Amino acid sequence: MSSDRNCVFCRISEGQEPAKYRYLDNELMVIVNKLTWVPLMLLVMPRDHMTQIQLWSSKLLTRMGDLAVDMGAMYAPNGFRILSNFGRDGMQSQSHGHLHVIGGTDLGPYA
Repeated sequence: MSSDRNCVFCRISEGQEPAKYRYLDNELMVIVNKLTWVPLMLLVMPRDHMTQIQLWSSKLLTRMGDLAVDMGAMYAPNGFRILSNFGRDGMQSQSHGHLHVIGGTDLGPYA
């Protein structure tokens, strides 16, 4: 497994940091985001460390998209958003590639 010891998501993947898991297999994990801006805030990501651009070029993205949709439908049946941020100016705070699933309330034009 490829990891970066300075990456909190890698430490979560390796069981070195706590997280609330909603899904876990050998390649992917879904955790509850510590941020609570809206009722549902999940993070869908590969277990291995990769950048956001590497993620979007990988074969895992289709599985991640399917998983994000399944999680959104399960936890926010009235609607949800799937987001992906690229770089600091795009509000990406972690270098480990991931998708956001948000919902549980009327998100309006912006969340």
